[in-house]
Amino acid sequence: MNNQWKEIVGYSLSAIGTMQAAIGNTPQFHLNKNLGYQLRLVGNVLQALGSALSADGQGMDSFEKIGDEIQATGNSTVITGMLVGDAWGEKIEQKLMITGLWMQALGSFVGLSDEFFDRTEDGRLENISGSLLQGIGNSLQAISGIQSLNENNSESDLVGVAGSWIQATGSVLSLIGQIQEESEEIHLNINE
Repeated sequence: MNNQWKEIVGYSLSAIGTMQAAIGNTPQFHLNKNLGYQLRLVGNVLQALGSALSADGQGMDSFEKIGDEIQATGNSTVITGMLVGDAWGEKIEQKLMITGLWMQALGSFVGLSDEFFDRTEDGRLENISGSLLQGIGNSLQAISGIQSLNENNSESDLVGVAGSWIQATGSVLSLIGQIQEESEEIHLNINE
């Protein structure tokens, strides 16, 4: 698989994963506890795989590659929190998930900085908007986790749900931007 396709597939997996995790995180869907957990877990696995594949497709070192690597690590940290929660306790689970969410936000903002200097015009606005929304969404989820850790209230749940959907929206925008960017790069490479 060439690098352009790795990035497109990676962004696709990330978009699917963020949507799946957002659905699992939304109490208004009235999912049973186990189904919500499975959707969030598999969603984070897809996001981690997608970010890792996108990073691998970068070819050379860049802020975008570093951002993807940080995001993959953040998702892996969330996954770890979800998997060890029963054994290590809810506070450790929450702290790992909060740490992972902050790492995902950081990864989005690091990758965002690279978009301002990208030589490819197509998809730039979508990539900038998408990365910004993902970083904001992850930050809101982390803040919600901190609020839940300190005081259990429904307002923090709403912040977390909003953050999930903002992240999902950003992920879809980034996918659209990445498809446009890679299409232009493929077109330029064919014409050279």
